[in-house]
Amino acid sequence: MNTYSKAILTLSLSFSINFFYGQQGVVTINQAPELKALLAIKKEMNVSDSDSDRYKIQIYSGDRSGAERAKASFDASYEKIPSLLVYETPNYKVWAGNFRSRLEADRALLKIKKEFSDSFRFKPKRKERK
Repeated sequence: MNTYSKAILTLSLSFSINFFYGQQGVVTINQAPELKALLAIKKEMNVSDSDSDRYKIQIYSGDRSGAERAKASFDASYEKIPSLLVYETPNYKVWAGNFRSRLEADRALLKIKKEFSDSFRFKPKRKERK
């Protein structure tokens, strides 16, 4: 086979490969208009603090002034983890986070325990809805 034949064969093979493997298409997504509203509700539920299927970390339990100091100190140190001041008779408590899994909560707890040694992970009890 001469050089000219090899060049033509190589060129024709390279063009045919692009022809067979090159694909173009258009994707059209049809969705109900209510889907956006449902997704917004779902997103809000995922970040809700009242969801008792989530884990939290308690960093303080005691009087109000101590709880406020602990919350302020926590918020200054851990900006990405939300905290909440809760009153459960007779104590004020500071809860941190809203973790989806126990593993996620335990990882955060390891970091938090360095500054708040009495902190622990827990899962809030469900509140009955009326």
